[in-house]
Amino acid sequence: MRRVAPLVLCLAVVAAAAPAVSAGQAVACGAPGKVLNLKNWKLQLPIGEPEKPTEISQPALDTYTKDPWFKTTPACDGVQFRAAVNGVSTGGSQYPRSELREMDGSEKAAWSTSDGTHTMVVDQAITAVPAQKPQVIAGQVHNTSSHLIMFRLDGTNLYIHYADNSRYKLVTSDYRLGQRFQVKFVASGGKISAYYNDILQTTVSKQTTTAYFKAGAYTLAHCDNSSPCNTSNYGQVVIYKLSVSHS
Repeated sequence: MRRVAPLVLCLAVVAAAAPAVSAGQAVACGAPGKVLNLKNWKLQLPIGEPEKPTEISQPALDTYTKDPWFKTTPACDGVQFRAAVNGVSTGGSQYPRSELREMDGSEKAAWSTSDGTHTMVVDQAITAVPAQKPQVIAGQVHNTSSHLIMFRLDGTNLYIHYADNSRYKLVTSDYRLGQRFQVKFVASGGKISAYYNDILQTTVSKQTTTAYFKAGAYTLAHCDNSSPCNTSNYGQVVIYKLSVSHS
């Protein structure tokens, strides 16, 4: 009777016990639209012609993916947003972004902070920051003229950036890349409240009728202040869950 070597036998047992992986699972997890509900969003990416970054709207966004700027994570549980320092930006900003902009069907969302209640919740992790200027915005409320309030990482310091004050409120001084956290904005009664892991951080007064939400990675660095000037130097955010409600 032929004897089986112990190592060969061990490998055979492991192979038999390993779960089968389908070809589809091995290749990809599918488009980000399979992980996040992107029905009322438009995407801007840091690629395209100078001052004309690529934008993807619905219904194309539902099945769109662009490695490495906008893609599902290997575990299929989140969506990766990446913006390199040498990326394309708009004419009104020198910073690149891979970011979602809230829509109302085919129209750009624009709601009043004084009428109704408007909420965005983002379950996310900042996973990379650019060299020399390690700053990334991950979640914000904007209007047609300017940013209103946002969460902004600077090194290990996570701030709430309000109006022109980039360090309006220190949320934590010990943020670690890859650490998962939840941000929430609630706009109602002419005020906007910002929460971190369900703990209220601040409430600010703001009257506007053209507000909207944004989520993703907005890298606050470019080739003039961050080296190397190539696609290996970037800011990145992974979003696991994203929800918006208006009532």
